Formats: sequence, C-alpha cells, structure tokens
Amino acid sequence: MVATETAVGNDLLREQVDRIVHSDEFRGSEVLCRLLIYLAEKAASGEADKLKEYVVAIEGLGRPASYDPQQNSAVRIQVGRLRQKLAEYYRNEGINDPLIVDLPKGRFRLVYERRKVPPEPLQVSPIPPALPPPEAESSLRGAIERSYTRWWAIAATVALSLAIGFGLRGLTAKSTVVASPMPLTQWTPEIDMLWGSFVKSKRPLLVLIEDPLFVELHSNPGVYYRDRSLNQWSEIEHSQTMQSLSTTLKSSGMQPSHYYTAFGEVQAAFQLGRLLGPRLPLFSLGKASQVSWQQMSDNNVIFVGVENLFFEQAGALPIAPQLVPVLNGVKNSQPAPGEQSLYKDEYQTAPTETGIVYALVTHLPGPLGGNDVDSFTSNRSAGYVAAVQAFADPTSAKSLVKKLKASSGGNMPRYYQVVLRVRFRDDVPTETTYVLGRELK
Repeated sequence: MVATETAVGNDLLREQVDRIVHSDEFRGSEVLCRLLIYLAEKAASGEADKLKEYVVAIEGLGRPASYDPQQNSAVRIQVGRLRQKLAEYYRNEGINDPLIVDLPKGRFRLVYERRKVPPEPLQVSPIPPALPPPEAESSLRGAIERSYTRWWAIAATVALSLAIGFGLRGLTAKSTVVASPMPLTQWTPEIDMLWGSFVKSKRPLLVLIEDPLFVELHSNPGVYYRDRSLNQWSEIEHSQTMQSLSTTLKSSGMQPSHYYTAFGEVQAAFQLGRLLGPRLPLFSLGKASQVSWQQMSDNNVIFVGVENLFFEQAGALPIAPQLVPVLNGVKNSQPAPGEQSLYKDEYQTAPTETGIVYALVTHLPGPLGGNDVDSFTSNRSAGYVAAVQAFADPTSAKSLVKKLKASSGGNMPRYYQVVLRVRFRDDVPTETTYVLGRELK
C-alpha cells in the first residue's frame, strides 16, 4: 500500500522528483517535468486534494484563463502521459530508487512510498539442465509443432461452436444473410481492404477492451456503483447523485475501480484474435483505461466497447470523426439529405434484453498520423459484437466494401465511419443492417 505524505517527508519527495525530472526518461519532456514539479509541490503543501482540472491547466500547464475543460482535454492527456512516463521510469532508471512516486488514475494527487527492501535471497547455485541427445531434439521439435497445430485446431473448433451457438448473422443492406464461420486461413480481397493496414504494418497491434469506471464505496466492501454518464473521476466527485448515495450508505469515502468488463468485449476480442492473431506476430490485449497517447502513437490500436478513450479525446486526432456515440444512439453532426441527425437506440433491458441498437465503426489515423486506429462501439454489447462480426465475415465484408466505395466515389476510402443497425434478442445479435458510410478526410 502507498503510505501517506507525512510518513515520508516532503524533502525526500522533492529530492526524488528532482531525480526524476533530470532522468533520461524525462529528458526533453518539459511540459511533463513542469506538471510533475507542480503536483509534487501541491502534495507537499497539502493542497493536492483541492486541485481541479481548470486550476491544473492554468497553474500546472500555463494555459490561458479562457481554458474550458468541457472543450479542451489537454489536462487529461498530459496527466495520462505523466502517469505512463512515471511507470516507464520506475521500470528502468528508477528501479532501485528509494522512493516510489505514483499518480493514481482519476486524480491529481501524487502519492509516494519508501521502497521496501526485500530480504536477501539465499544463494543457490543453479543446476545446468541436461541437453537432450540429437535424436531427441528432432522428436521434441516435432511434438512442439504438432502441439501448436492442435492448439489452433482447438481454437478454431471453439470459435466455430460459439458462432453456431450464438446464431451469429451477417450484414446486408435490405435482408439478413447468415454468416458462415470463417476458417483461420480465409482472407478475401474485401477482408484485406478492411484489415490490410493492420496486417501489412510492422507496428504491433494493441486490442483494447473497455473496463468502465466504477465507484467503490469504502464503508461497504464489495459495493460498486456505475453511472454511464460519468466517465471521469472529477465528474463523479461533483455528482449530486453520488454524494446522495454515499450519504445514504454512510460511506466514509470512495475510490475509482476498473475491475469489471462485459462478456461482449471478451467475445469481440476473441473474434479479432481469431481473425488477426495468426497473421500478426505482435498482437496483445489491454485495458482501455490504461492506454496512453504514446501507446496510441506507437501501436496500431483497436478499441472495443461502449465508452472509450478514442472518442473522449477525438479532438486531438488528425481527422475529427463526424459520427459520435451518445448515450441514446449515434449522433450525426453533418447529416446529408435523407440522413438522420440521431440514430436512436430502441431496446429493453432486463429481463428481455431485446430491441434495436446502432453500432459505430470508425477507422482513423493515430495522434501522429503514422498508424491506424479502429473503434467498434455501441450502447449494448450486441451492437459492437455484431459490428466486429460484420467486418470479419467474408460475405458481410463484401457488402460493406461495395457500399463504402459507393459512398466515396467508387474508391475504397482510407479513413471512414460506418453506422450499422443491429437487432438483438437476449443480448445476442440476430440481424445486422448497413445504414450509412462516411469517408473522412
């Protein structure tokens, strides 16, 4: 656990911060160094708990007094970068530093603790492993190859069973076509148009699944609260609903938690792994709440979920999306003739989990323009699961590419957005229909 400031000493904190800002990891990061020093001074003076985003922007980042946290995400971006930089520093240069400094997610309050010195381990001389004879080596290699092949065969069988069991369907413009489960080796020209930028790139692929923000109440262990309209800790701290709930439950405090995710995210990630995993040597899975903008610049990224960093910080991307997910559907900020300004969801929750939901697929460049970022989002897991299936199924992909080409003058757009209408029952997609496509420039 992280100790309190008074248990460590402010002089020791300032000494550690000075060591960090003069490190190779922070060299050239003047904005982050300034922000770290500012937050450290506020922590040392006992003012950290009173910090608000606007104050940090003005005093910590030197932004003008006209800074509007509702329109500008500079503070959240820089705080996220600082958190990532600190983690990288302690993984490398600071691995033996006497003081560990951290910036918990959702807060502006630095915390720090003395590094615990582990007991010296017993020195045991390692016993060198025996080398197998040459004839055993070839047998072992054959066994490994057979095991690898058998592993993929099992994965394919499980995926096939899931697809049949869930009754997954493909994409059509006016009618529904049952999507056949895709073998691992199947890669059509249309699939390549939708996913080729990921497969042909030398960058690693990072698939991020949503782990939404919950509130854990201190006086009620195991009690968590989730409000989909509140996705920043600063919003929760000022929520009248949250304050009333805390008072009713006689809670002594609360803290952020990203402990849970939905089954839909796992199902969609499994589908992406089955499609792209065999073709990408560098493929990893992560939490959307923990991604930094540096990671979004260095990797190709696919987001899956209801709320994600992609749209929260879309203003920082080279191309702004024209279609945006909202709490009740998909908002169309620039509707063309015949298009709606809002594609509104119509569904029931428990006990039936039935209705219609809209899914939004967005393909854009990353923050620096050198990588690719995809987002599959919807207000129900059935929506983004259906969207991933539509982009991974050969029949659906063929229809998608044809319509995307038609919406952009006959050529496949480099960057685009697609709205899909998904009918579902018991949270399982039963029909997916193309609504509109939009080329982004």
